[in-house]
Amino acid sequence: MRRGRIGIVWRGTKRTHAMTLAFAPDDSAAIRLIAVAPDNLDPVLDGLPGPQAGWARANGFRARGGEVAVLPDGTGAIAVALVGTGSAAEQARERFLIAQAARRLPAGTYRLEGLSGASLEEAALGWLLESYRFARYRSSDAAQAMLCAPEGIDHARTERIANAEALTRDLINTPAADMGPADLEGAARALADRHGASLQVVTGDDLLPGFPLIHAVGRAASPARAPRLIDLRWGHSGPSLTLVGKGVCFDTGGLDLKPAASMGLMKKDMGGAATVLGLAAMVMGEGLGLRLRVIIPAVENSVGPDSFRPQDILTSRKGLSVEVNNTDAEGRLVLADALALAGEDPADLTLSMATLTGAARVAVGADLAPFYASDDADAAAIAAAAATVRDPVWRMPFHAPYEALIEPGIADLDNAPSGGMAGSITAALFLRRFAPARYLHFDIYGWQPKAAPARPKGGVGQGARALFAALPALLGI
Repeated sequence: MRRGRIGIVWRGTKRTHAMTLAFAPDDSAAIRLIAVAPDNLDPVLDGLPGPQAGWARANGFRARGGEVAVLPDGTGAIAVALVGTGSAAEQARERFLIAQAARRLPAGTYRLEGLSGASLEEAALGWLLESYRFARYRSSDAAQAMLCAPEGIDHARTERIANAEALTRDLINTPAADMGPADLEGAARALADRHGASLQVVTGDDLLPGFPLIHAVGRAASPARAPRLIDLRWGHSGPSLTLVGKGVCFDTGGLDLKPAASMGLMKKDMGGAATVLGLAAMVMGEGLGLRLRVIIPAVENSVGPDSFRPQDILTSRKGLSVEVNNTDAEGRLVLADALALAGEDPADLTLSMATLTGAARVAVGADLAPFYASDDADAAAIAAAAATVRDPVWRMPFHAPYEALIEPGIADLDNAPSGGMAGSITAALFLRRFAPARYLHFDIYGWQPKAAPARPKGGVGQGARALFAALPALLGI
């Protein structure tokens, strides 16, 4: 273990790794870092010594979002630094703008000033998330600015949220060779052990009697990558919450094989599982007064002699028959059995997370997490929390008239309706057939296609922070 100047602790080998995102210890010698809004720039500069204010003006500092200015003292050392908050228009277009200072400032320890409330919380969390590195295969020793824990926020909670997000990112970023169903089970087991949770796993052919859809999707994989149902439980009192995450560790498309361009990012097809594990880490780390259950169907959708086939009719755990009209619509199949299990002991709230449909990406793009809610009050609570914590979501409809599209006639349900319309909605309607009455579904992307403040290119959690913030309203805790 080593602590780099960027304030991250990690173990790095090709096989195992861990990362901790943390604020720097309090340091009386920390450099002042003043957050400056464009409309308050002149008053801030007028309050600085003349040479420093002149330096900032001479170098064209305008307090644009994430812009930094390092102002020297008489010896040439750093006396104070400035970071721009950006205008209201900039902040509407991009979140976590101040986090960019973590990479733009010289190495050192800084103390942030000039912010309070939600703006300070966003800046502090963004700084930690900007410090994230995926260091499993290539270590990063680049010096980076560190931030002292700001006064006025819950430091420990902010670190827990950041590290839960780092867990999600690490799981998604890990290639399928090192993140198969057994590895995903290992990650869930490590999380369970850390928080005193229980874990039960059903694997391989033992799935066949009780989880036939999970078995069918995963049975073509090698024995070392056998499918499994992971079931984590934590907490003994309070309202109950069940999280179901799609754990397709790699998706070839099955016999309806994906083209190479579509298969390139399929290591992220377990992003739903990674995100619910991150959310579970927040819940357990915070010690919330609830009973938590996490169910993950973990499979690899492979091609082999035992692959399930187009036109197969499979019978689910719930007893509903499903006609397979596309083996590349496998996520809803494994989630169906997992949701049926959840419905046998229904929680006060059940939600699923999945990188489920390309149709969702076409509808809302990579940055928004579309979600479906059976209850209007739940949807409103999530939308309000998402706006507060800057974790954008967008409600989509469980549009009942489209139910007919998922009813093929030859079986109870069709896993891939023809026509190509409303793909995200029909997938959500399919899942609702297996879910308890009070149900939320998130059709996430789980990937940042281009680096943005606090979000490097690669795996990313979506919706988890919004849900975590909404839990008091959703469950009355």
